[in-house]
Amino acid sequence: MRLLTVIFSLLIASTGLAQSLKGTVVDKDGKPLADVQVALVNTTSIAYTNDKGYYELSAPDTGMYEVNISHFEIGSYSEQVYIKALGSKLDVTLVPEVRQLDAVTIEDEGSGGLQRSRLNNVEGTVIYTAKKNDLIVVDATNGNKATDNARQLFAKVPGLNIWESDNAGLQLGIGVRGLSPNRTSNFNTRQNGYDIAADALGYPESYYTPPSHAIERIEVVRGAASLQYGTQFGGMLNFQLKGAPQDKKFGIQLRNSAGSFGLWNSYNSVGGRIGKFSYYGYSQLKRGEGWRENSGFHRQDAHISLGYQFNSRLSISADYSYMHYLAQQGGGLTDRMFAINPRQTIRDRNWFEVRWNVASFNIDYKISYLTAISSKTFGLSGQRKALGYLGTANATDPLANRDLLWDHYVNLGHETRLIHRYKTGKQYSALATGVRLYQGNTHKQQGDANDGYGPDFAYLNPDRLERSDFVFPSRNLALFAENAFSISERLTVTPGVRYEWISTKGDGVFREIRTNLAGDTLLDKSTESHLSSTRDFFLMGIGIGYQAGKWFEVYANLSQNYRAINFNDMKVVNPNFKVDPNLSDERGFNMDIGMRGRYRKVVNVDVSAFMLSYQNKIGEVLQEDPEMFRAYRMRTNISDALTYGLESFVETDLLQLQEREGREAALLVFANLTLMKAYYTGSEEQAFYHKKVELVPATMLRTGISYEYKGFGINCQYSYTSQQFTDATNTVSSSNAIHGVIPAFGVMDCSVKYQRSWLSLNAGVNNVLNNMYFTRRAAGYPGPGLIPADGRNWFVTVGVDI
Repeated sequence: MRLLTVIFSLLIASTGLAQSLKGTVVDKDGKPLADVQVALVNTTSIAYTNDKGYYELSAPDTGMYEVNISHFEIGSYSEQVYIKALGSKLDVTLVPEVRQLDAVTIEDEGSGGLQRSRLNNVEGTVIYTAKKNDLIVVDATNGNKATDNARQLFAKVPGLNIWESDNAGLQLGIGVRGLSPNRTSNFNTRQNGYDIAADALGYPESYYTPPSHAIERIEVVRGAASLQYGTQFGGMLNFQLKGAPQDKKFGIQLRNSAGSFGLWNSYNSVGGRIGKFSYYGYSQLKRGEGWRENSGFHRQDAHISLGYQFNSRLSISADYSYMHYLAQQGGGLTDRMFAINPRQTIRDRNWFEVRWNVASFNIDYKISYLTAISSKTFGLSGQRKALGYLGTANATDPLANRDLLWDHYVNLGHETRLIHRYKTGKQYSALATGVRLYQGNTHKQQGDANDGYGPDFAYLNPDRLERSDFVFPSRNLALFAENAFSISERLTVTPGVRYEWISTKGDGVFREIRTNLAGDTLLDKSTESHLSSTRDFFLMGIGIGYQAGKWFEVYANLSQNYRAINFNDMKVVNPNFKVDPNLSDERGFNMDIGMRGRYRKVVNVDVSAFMLSYQNKIGEVLQEDPEMFRAYRMRTNISDALTYGLESFVETDLLQLQEREGREAALLVFANLTLMKAYYTGSEEQAFYHKKVELVPATMLRTGISYEYKGFGINCQYSYTSQQFTDATNTVSSSNAIHGVIPAFGVMDCSVKYQRSWLSLNAGVNNVLNNMYFTRRAAGYPGPGLIPADGRNWFVTVGVDI
């Protein structure tokens, strides 16, 4: 496939059109190219070439803009261009192999430049105008991708609370704005634009995250994503995987890593383009012993994607991803145990296994140069097995039969999206609309397994399980639309609406067995349960974006949110955790108001205030069993809640403060600060009236400095998270360690990289100061109890690109 190359020839405009950009796009033979998108990044200015290759668009003001040129067959390319007061003309020639610059005011980013970015106002068939969002280009991050270190991957995304309780990044746990990070369940989590969670409605926990080496970019959109992506308060998280290289028939990428505690990670990919056909695939093997004893793991990943470009308008693609891992879990600790030796373990019979299969078939069709449609049909088949003893950390393992939880997930979904651009006066507005169909099914079983030590995932009595056997089907229909109205060259107003129809059910048998302290059976009762709930509702929202100056934008949005209850979470038998059978759905809204912008290659800033309002918020409270006198967590609707705060990010290149041309080095400094407060409101229960909402640290700070010169780069970053509670009653401590505060902690990470031609080297140390801390108190797996985070560890990665 041809390389995208661009020749720019800028002439002084004599038409008198103020702050406009117009021109033609032709191929190497001078023939006009139709349906080429020309857009000014981070503005609403967008145009498409007609049959003669001509385009015309207006700019909010004079100054330097990033112009993005996108073509179906050739791909996309961006450059910095200065637009003059009397208007400018930009003729573009798409030429293979050679890029030539002629009489154009352009800044070449080179090896330096600011790294943090955000999504364009319109990306594909989705509108992001006035939405709080972040875009992470993974290859630009300098960190530990061998262990998928979330602190480094998401370092420049403000507001993320990160759980570090899984070996070597086997699972990702992030939350925003006081929402639980548990398996990223408060995000609508996607890969290549389609769902990858266990069940998007009934059980939105993500046991699978693609390997960092395979990810091209990560898209994070806050709660305003609810209108186009669905009913999660946290927003949308999308992992866009790498694809076939544009310029090769056959390309290879190898990444082999070694590290502390027996870590070994081997990632290998191949891909290319042959005519209109493209292919890409990767495999990964990761294993290690873990920082604590009884914490070994083994993970395998594989992926393949195929594509065919029929013409400049129509393309199809399909992909399939597989993941399997087996991990031993050393269990949780009490606070006293952690203080004595955080590396100790008290469980050697606990295991966890996950198998994940996700696939999709995609059609992209450009109806005209103003209208495009995309269609995704996707499916998931997965299993999750948890085996071991669920007693608290202050209880001794009796070495009896172990508890086995075995979940099966089978889901099928479809989304079709359409975007249409139309002219309103001199500006282009955009309408995005679509439909979603989804059916999920979860089969959840819990019973006794053998009393051994190994990962023997088999029930002793599969015909009559000792705990529960349930099926949880769910169905969903959604219709949605958003319209970005360009009121003027500076002002955009984007209202939106989403209709949701949700049906969730639960059918099965729940067996209750009670014993006294001597082990005698007091009760053995099986109860059939049939749960059903069908509801429909509308979500509405509006966003406003105003280009206040040459380099920055003021934005605001207000969007309603909704989160369905998880029926399949209501029949797990766990002595440390119970769920209120009268649990009901949550409602509320997210609101943002902020300012963001980028001044050339010097400063990048995004500062916003937010408010998250919950009605009927689900939370956890500490209660005591009146018969067994054991403390446990109760998951229930607590009351209304309000979270508000400030999310801010600033990045600057200290070497570019003088804006000298031709500089090849960059000295980047960034700071990412989040301040939050959250309280329960409107509750009649004194136990948590006006108490702080759990999992809301008042302060989160991530800051760092990096130096880059040509292929060399070095960086250090520091992450700080203040104290947070783990339950709604604000319990300070408890003997079993599943309740209490998570103390404040700070972590430093340093990495170095070097790339020359086809060879790359990456090395670093995580938790440089060897701080002992924890981010989570677990009521079930991988606890119960507090889960220590890893101490100091190192890694080295050698890469080859051919």
